[in-house]
Amino acid sequence: MAKAKEEFARMTEAWRGRLAADAWPASCYRRFAPELSFGRHRGPAGADAKPAAVTALFYLAGGQWHLPLILRPMSMIYHAGQISLPGGGAEPGETAEACALRELHEELGVAPNEVTVLGALPPLFVYPSNFLVHPLVAVTPQRPKFCPDAREVAELLEVPLPHLMNERNYETCTITRGSLSFRAPCITFQGRHIWGATALILGALLDVIGGSLNESI
Repeated sequence: MAKAKEEFARMTEAWRGRLAADAWPASCYRRFAPELSFGRHRGPAGADAKPAAVTALFYLAGGQWHLPLILRPMSMIYHAGQISLPGGGAEPGETAEACALRELHEELGVAPNEVTVLGALPPLFVYPSNFLVHPLVAVTPQRPKFCPDAREVAELLEVPLPHLMNERNYETCTITRGSLSFRAPCITFQGRHIWGATALILGALLDVIGGSLNESI
């Protein structure tokens, strides 16, 4: 147990340092970009773009890091049936960090005082929904007691970080929206495809903290 705590502390500080030190090139969201991106996800966002935030929460379970993702219900207005990080639109006057932590609590029942914030990735403009998304990165030393809100979570997916790092789980899928079809790089998990803004954020995040994610506790 003591060794696990020491390793958790070491990895947490290493990731915090990498997030703070990275220069964030304009190409940081290029990995996993769909065919139809045409640079739109890299902005600049319009003046009418709606602020939003998500949380990439790393936690330890079974000796390895995991990340919770959400399958959105088909009843939702935006991104119905897609896999996403917990998050949503900001309330008036709300900071990106406050928004991300509030949404994490509302959607998965994880309170802000249960996690440690390490930093953030640069904002990502999501063209189809006109959201300017601020990704927050946080950790917790053990699996939280998740309590998904059925109104916003059809299924909770707990993805091991080694799975996300393994390129054998990377594919290209065909997305159809009405009469339009296009190809998108994706990460597969349990027969599902993680693509779009979620994959873009995960790709940038894994590029920054990548090497140490393969280390187990």
